[in-house]
Amino acid sequence: MAKVKYKLEDLRNIGIMAHIDAGKTTTTERILYYTGKTHKIGEVHDGAATMDWMVQEQERGVTITSAATTCFWKDHVIQIIDTPGHVDFTSEVERCLRVLDGAVAVFDAVAGVQPQSETVWRQATTYGVPRIAFINKYDRVGADFFHAIETMKDRLHANAVAAQIPMGAESNFWGLVDLVTMTAWDFKEDAKGMIYPEPMDAIPDEFMDLAQEKREELLDAASNFSDEIMEAVLEEAEIDVDVLKAALRKGVIDGELNLVFVGSAYKNKGIQELLDAVVDYLPSPLDVTEIDGTNLKGEPEVRHADPKEPFAALAFKIMTDPYVGKLTYIRVYSGQAEAGSYVYNSVKDNRERLGRILEMNANERVDREACSAGDIVACVGLKNTTTGETLCDEKHPVILESIEFATPVISVAVEPKTKAEQDKMSVGLAKLAEEDPTFQVHTDHETGQTIISGMGELHLEIIVDRLRREFKVDCNVGKPQVAYRETAGKAVMHAEGKFVRQSGGRGQYGHAIIDMEPNEEGKGYEFENAIVGGVIPKEYIPSIDKGIQEALESGVIAGYPVVDIKVKLIDGSYHEVDSSEAAFKIAGSMAIKDALKKSDPVLLEPIEEVEVETPEQYMGDVMGNLSSRRGKIEGMEDRRDTKVIRAKVPLGEMFGYATDLRSQTQGRASYTMQFDSYEPVPKNIRDEIVAKNGGSAS
Repeated sequence: MAKVKYKLEDLRNIGIMAHIDAGKTTTTERILYYTGKTHKIGEVHDGAATMDWMVQEQERGVTITSAATTCFWKDHVIQIIDTPGHVDFTSEVERCLRVLDGAVAVFDAVAGVQPQSETVWRQATTYGVPRIAFINKYDRVGADFFHAIETMKDRLHANAVAAQIPMGAESNFWGLVDLVTMTAWDFKEDAKGMIYPEPMDAIPDEFMDLAQEKREELLDAASNFSDEIMEAVLEEAEIDVDVLKAALRKGVIDGELNLVFVGSAYKNKGIQELLDAVVDYLPSPLDVTEIDGTNLKGEPEVRHADPKEPFAALAFKIMTDPYVGKLTYIRVYSGQAEAGSYVYNSVKDNRERLGRILEMNANERVDREACSAGDIVACVGLKNTTTGETLCDEKHPVILESIEFATPVISVAVEPKTKAEQDKMSVGLAKLAEEDPTFQVHTDHETGQTIISGMGELHLEIIVDRLRREFKVDCNVGKPQVAYRETAGKAVMHAEGKFVRQSGGRGQYGHAIIDMEPNEEGKGYEFENAIVGGVIPKEYIPSIDKGIQEALESGVIAGYPVVDIKVKLIDGSYHEVDSSEAAFKIAGSMAIKDALKKSDPVLLEPIEEVEVETPEQYMGDVMGNLSSRRGKIEGMEDRRDTKVIRAKVPLGEMFGYATDLRSQTQGRASYTMQFDSYEPVPKNIRDEIVAKNGGSAS
């Protein structure tokens, strides 16, 4: 059972962000490889750790399969948090960026900044995550370190400054110059990166001019964060390495500076130096400002990264482990908690037991006695806690962030390719729904189909893909369906439902008269009992209410659920012998259907708030496309060198938008989309929907 052995200032919680082809996995694998040793890499005897071992590691897939992996480097602890690959999942990206203290952005040395890197970078800027950059794949033909830095400046508006320069390029990339210490490092080709690179006696002559030029740029950047360096630069005096590192670190942590490093993860070049940079320049939990939350009354409450403060942690990911079951990953912001102790879920108002606390290392998991401020650990035994909820000290409750998850707006039917896999599919979907609060599963009562609902096409595609990969279930998927709704167009008085059946023996009798009117948007269904004088006995009133609610599940226009109506039960009658709860339930259902048909019912469609960020030259095309999708342009603004267009667009018109936008803007624009409201469907579209649904409108 491991104890916590490190100081908070020696901890780094980082993410690795990248475009899909920039080499994120290889970079991460190499980091885990170099740090996954009990002895320092410099002590590895030449030849004792050959590449074969690494190939086996690669074949076994040493990649981050857990949400957080702990590794160790030069007396520091680095916890790598798995940042989601898809920026469409804004809620998940937000949570992951929230638990990161810093990040390494990986770029391709040939391509530089690519579209997906732009999107992730922008989100990290929004959440104030300090970043350094790693220009990877420097062994590729066409690799250009300084061009990659220029693309960071042009496309990301990053204050990107080289902290190293490469020596050689492409297949002849053999070393680098550290501009902070003005030391040249030789990668020693025969060592294949297995030993820490050795400093050379001097910077080779052919690289000296460039090194001095780039060193001056680095000092200029550092002087913005240190008066001492500014004076030394003006006086052309010597600058102490520690003073320079402190100034650069301040610039990075303030989000004003992005230091750039170089290497080739695949060829094992530059990774150790990148790890040094993570330790030297990215923040520890102590460098991050206080964490804001609220108490149970909704008043502001603050926590600091201090083990002595009351315990507070955020559950940021739930995963299913084949060996221990449900794993809840938490980031501890303050205080400490021991394995086996009870913590308080302030969102759900219940106590939970921390059965086991696990530290996920690169190649093993270690049981911990306790977790403390700054830690990212996996917990076993938390039965009721879901993503985004706060665990805290019951005597000092706090809610760290209240995440309001959007309601799913798109659904598809799924069925396993073989009947034998039905149970496996149900189990898999249930587990995925537990991990992701914006994903829901239900069974359609009429057709018996399994319906999955989520935030967009891509969201559901990935769910189906995960079913195949993680639960080994292949599914057939129906076409996406929009979650339309129906409501009343006007108030209707004295709508009647009378159910009478006489067929020998005891009959059936139920009779209800109601007034119905539209309710405010979002208020849902309201029922009022205004019966006086016992014309309907009170034991039958709940049955009428239930009958109305069941009838509202399928509206009169096209069979969609009915929302936002008020119903008042005003009159009716009963039979001493023949009346029953079942009869009044049917009467309630008949009354509401009568009312809806007379109310000029309205079909509602979900409207999405769409925000597109695009380079200016594509703005006209993007706006034209949104308008052609029945979009209403709400506004525009400048954001650095891009234009941001805000529009409200019906969800039903947004299918295939990602592909259109990509081809219109050569992949340089990005968009986010979230549910805004329900609005009436125009008549021509309504007629199409009704026809598609069998013309059930009357």
